[in-house]
Amino acid sequence: MKTVAFTVRATEKQSLRWKRASDGEGYPSTGAWLADAADRHLQAVARAGRPVPLAWARFGRFKVRLLDGREPEVLGRVSHPFGIYRGTPEEGRGVKGCGRFVLVYLPTARTVATLRHEAECKALAAELARLWVRWDGSEPSEDPGPALRFHL
Repeated sequence: MKTVAFTVRATEKQSLRWKRASDGEGYPSTGAWLADAADRHLQAVARAGRPVPLAWARFGRFKVRLLDGREPEVLGRVSHPFGIYRGTPEEGRGVKGCGRFVLVYLPTARTVATLRHEAECKALAAELARLWVRWDGSEPSEDPGPALRFHL
């Protein structure tokens, strides 16, 4: 399993409360307790029906599988495991002003949806992320299939 490290800034009072809570609940470290607390928070957000917030990078490059099978690299916004680019799933990167945005599931490079506005793609990605948090973080490992793919 891959792991990453985060640095968390806290006041002295916060650190004492966190240390007491992690010790009281039997965690091996305060960091392990914080990680579990963050996961419980995201699960509560999902159960409440609120979308999981995604942080979108302004520009990123990612591959997309077009309808004809080609996999060009496109430039767009990225918030793992999703990417959004302006264009179509038939032609890839569209000309400026094409009026379509494509939501891509990055692990498989598959198109999830083609929508008229980037905000709609972000909302759909947040909703899918919410569902995956509700399912204990399990993302679909393969193509989402035609039931999840739609275009406007």
